[in-house]
This record gives sequence, C-alpha cells and structure tokens, in this order.
Amino acid sequence: MPPGAVPAPRRWLAEGRASRRLVLAVVFVALLLDNMLLTVVVPIIPTFLYTTEYKGANSSAAPRQPESAPSTMEASPFSSMFSYFDNSTVTVLGSSSTAEPLNGTTSGHTLPPPTSPSPPPRGCLEGEEFLANENVRVGLLFASKALVQLMVNPFVGLLTNRIGYHIPMFIGFIIMFLSTVMFAFSGTYTLLFTARALQGVGSSFSSVAGLGMLASIYTDDFERGNAMGIALGGLALGVLIGAPFGSVMYEFMGKASPFLVLAFLALLDGALQLCILQPSKISPESTQGTPVLTLLRDPYILVAAGALCFSNMGVAMLEPTLPIWMMQTMCSPKWQLGMAFLPASISYLIGTNLFGVLANKMGRWLCSLIGMAVVGISLLCVPLAKSIYGLIGPNGGLGFAIGMVDSSMMPLMGYLVDLRHTSVYGNVYAIADVAFCMGFAIGPSTGGAIVRAVGFPWLMVVIGVLNIAYAPLCWYLHSPPAREEKIAILNQECPMQTKSYTTQKPLRDFPLTDDSDVEAENEE
Repeated sequence: MPPGAVPAPRRWLAEGRASRRLVLAVVFVALLLDNMLLTVVVPIIPTFLYTTEYKGANSSAAPRQPESAPSTMEASPFSSMFSYFDNSTVTVLGSSSTAEPLNGTTSGHTLPPPTSPSPPPRGCLEGEEFLANENVRVGLLFASKALVQLMVNPFVGLLTNRIGYHIPMFIGFIIMFLSTVMFAFSGTYTLLFTARALQGVGSSFSSVAGLGMLASIYTDDFERGNAMGIALGGLALGVLIGAPFGSVMYEFMGKASPFLVLAFLALLDGALQLCILQPSKISPESTQGTPVLTLLRDPYILVAAGALCFSNMGVAMLEPTLPIWMMQTMCSPKWQLGMAFLPASISYLIGTNLFGVLANKMGRWLCSLIGMAVVGISLLCVPLAKSIYGLIGPNGGLGFAIGMVDSSMMPLMGYLVDLRHTSVYGNVYAIADVAFCMGFAIGPSTGGAIVRAVGFPWLMVVIGVLNIAYAPLCWYLHSPPAREEKIAILNQECPMQTKSYTTQKPLRDFPLTDDSDVEAENEE
C-alpha cells in the first residue's frame, strides 16, 4: 500500500469525527434513548405495583375466607341453597341435613353467594384506597430521577468545562445502560426506585454534555436553533415512542421485554459514541466559563429557566396521576394507559421541529409566551375527558405547546450566554437541565399528594393557572441587553479604558486536534 493511502474505514472515521451532522446524530440518539426510558415506565409502574402488591396481598388472604363461611351459615336458622340445575335459589330451614323449602316455591332471581364480593362495574380495578395511596408512591418514584439529576447537574457542568464533553457523554451512556438492565429485572418498589434514581445520574451526564457540545460547535445563532430543534426532536421521539411501546410490550410480552430492547439500543449508541466522539480524549475549554452562581443572578436566564420548568411541570404531573385516574374513572386496560400520551408525544415532535426554525423568525420570547398560555388551557381541559378519545385534544395541545417552549428557550439560553457572558455552555445548559428537572421533580412528588387531598381535576386547575400566570414574564426576553451596552454605560460614567471581548469564538474544526491551539494562535 502506498504510504499516502489511507484505509477506507479509517478515512470514514476521520471524516465522521470532523462532521457536525454526525455529532448531532449522536446527541439525537442519546436523548432519544434517555427519554424512551423516561416514559416507558409510565404505563408499566402503576399496573405492575397494583398486580404485585394489591392483588398479591389479596390472593394470599383469599384461602382463609371459605373457612368462616360455614360458621355464619350454621349460626342462622335460615339459609339459602343455590341450584345450578335450574339457576334458582331455595330457602331452607335448619342444618344441611334437613333441606326443606319453607314455602315450597323457588325464586327465579339468582342471588350471589354470600361470601363472594360483587365484581367491580365495567371491569374497573378494585382497591380504591390502594389506588389513591399509589398516586403518592408512584409520584415519588417518578420524581426520584429528576431529583437526583437536579443535584448532579451542576457538577457535570463544571466537569465539562475541565475535561470537555466527550468523556461525560460516554459516562452517561454506561450509567443509562446499567439503569435499563436494572429496570428489567427489578421486582420490588425499592429496586425500581433505585433504578429510576440511577437513571437520573446518567441522564444528567448525557443531556448537559450533549447540549453543551451542540452549542459549542454550532456558534451561529440560526444554525444553533435548528440543531437544538433537531436534538429536541430526539427527545420528543423518545417521549413519543416510550409510553405506547412500554404499554404494548408489557401487555403482550411481559415487564422485562421493553427494557431489554432499550438496553440493546443503548449498546448500539455506545458503539456510535466510541467511533465518533473519541471519549478517551480530554479537551477542556480554552476559556474560563462563567460561574454557575453568576449565571443564576442573571434575571433573563432565570426567566428562561422558569419557562422551561413550569411548562414541563404540567406533563410531569400527568405522568403518575393520569394513568391512575384513567384506571379509576374510565376503567382503561393496560395498553390505553400509554396510548393516552401518544397525542402529546406526536404534537411535541411536530412542535419542536417546526418552531426550531419559526421561533427565530417570530421571536423566541413570543413563541414561548404563546406556548405557556396554550399549556395552561390544555391542562384545564384534561379533566373534561370522559374516555381516552376525549384526551386527544388536550394532550395534543399540551405537547405542541411544550414543544414551542422547549425549542425556543433552549437556543435562547445559549444566546444569552453569548450576549451577556462568556461563550462557554456547560454551566448554562446545566441550569437549563436543572430547570427541566425541577419540573419533573416537583410535579410528580407534589401531584400525587394534591390528587389525594383535592382530586385530579383541581390538580389540573392549579398547574394550568400557574402556566397562564407565568406566560407574560416571557415578554422580558424580547430584547435582553448585551454586555457591550453595559460597557458603554461604564465608559460614559468613568473615563477609564476597558477591554471588550467578542461574544462568539471563531468556528473551529470538530473535534479539536492537537494542532488546533497552534493554529488559533497563528490566526491571532
């Protein structure tokens, strides 16, 4: 082979590692799998806990019931004897040895046996009190992932500033794979809780590193908005597939089957990361990022983070409470519990891809304001549904509106850092993910308690009104002041020389090579 020739696989890898589109594909797949695992448990956990705990406890106590039946019949001088021959009931006097009818007539109306409880109407599940208590337990289990992610996110943001995005991204894949396998083989509430919390750690690494990586390689604001819309499309597709996929697989193939499929897909994602991202290479940021506390004192970043938090809190409250409410009021079978979220997922997928482009033209602040108002109205309409078909409209509007908010606020967070701070994105997307997680932590944990106290309809009223009330705050994001404007004000007040820096770094090849720093110095 000539010395200048390069083997085809190695040449393909070199081209792939320099391609921004393949990096976007890696982030897309990582967010897809993360959110599939996030929502695949939504229809599985309530029915699995009901089957293993409530039915298991009743079946273990059931054999003792027939033993008490003869004593109650013998204590009464009158008893009923059911005839399976002509489906009639005969009232007899005395013991079973003297089975003489009192009037010599039979009743054509069939009475149930005295020891068997009447079946629930229309196939509804038994145990109203158990289902009411389960709202709280399921809500806490769902919230555990977001609570853990909330605590880990700031540390991941600092880690990405020091070692780059590649290694944290791969660490997230490893933890997600372990969490998925643990879900497949967990049979108790404690193990499921642990698997959900472990998922929060892996999700923190994947989401913060993935979004920060996209913001660093797409420095143009318009291109960044499009890239974020595509990446959030992976998130939406995961939400879209997760709940229906989980309910159908659980109904027909058992609890472990959906998680084993996800574990296999996670392995493919890990292989893709090994080929494209080179997770063994440490590539820290060339400039010092703005500290998290400084970013948290920026009111514009706080308003954007609040929009992400409250808009996603609505669907976070629906995840643990809507399936149980459907089991109680609609007597829905297992497969419908996941299908109820299908309209929200499809509309979210449409909204994120559509407004990833449109939000930059119509104004991201206006897009977010309208989205939060529609979120509130949709949540107010959810309790009006009488069947699964009545949930199509409210859930569809909810998903579309959340897609408007997410596809507007995620690029805006990066734009605010470019405009007002240093263009290093790990910390700001850690804050964005913290806001997202606060919605998914506060929502399920408080939603179950609110449902138990005042009912599901009032829960929807509370969170719907909260979104409508917050929406006008998005107006403050229509023209945030830039850092140069503050420097100009200081120049007018104080005749001292100041040094200004560009808000965006020049576009450099990705991933960084060993000669990148030398080339940057030569350009300067």
